[in-house]
Amino acid sequence: MKLDKTLMNSLGIEMVELQKGKVIATMPVDDRTRQPFGLLHGGASVALAETVASIGAYELVDQETEAVVGLEINANHIRSKRDGVVTATGTVLHQGKTTMVWEINIADEEGKLVCISRCTIAVIKLKR
Repeated sequence: MKLDKTLMNSLGIEMVELQKGKVIATMPVDDRTRQPFGLLHGGASVALAETVASIGAYELVDQETEAVVGLEINANHIRSKRDGVVTATGTVLHQGKTTMVWEINIADEEGKLVCISRCTIAVIKLKR
């Protein structure tokens, strides 16, 4: 998987743990991820959440014949954050043949919930 020259690289997202059905990644809260009022941008949190869900889903498919794409995502922004690092933990809730549903919790360094997201992933067949 080519990760340089991607949104992950632009936002400073780093993979910490990758297991079947579980993914943990971090993202800095800095000039790349803040909105104009100095707070973590909700869109950056959503990008982190979808990244975690997509990478996790990709690990669960046949990578020779299938790919994954985001189908739907929602997020509730619980707490603001001005600096530091947030950690996203994604777990698969449903793993079907054509869709998956992932839950992603984004927390601060103290484990306080910053955002909760649910992402539906479509599993698509690769054309050969």
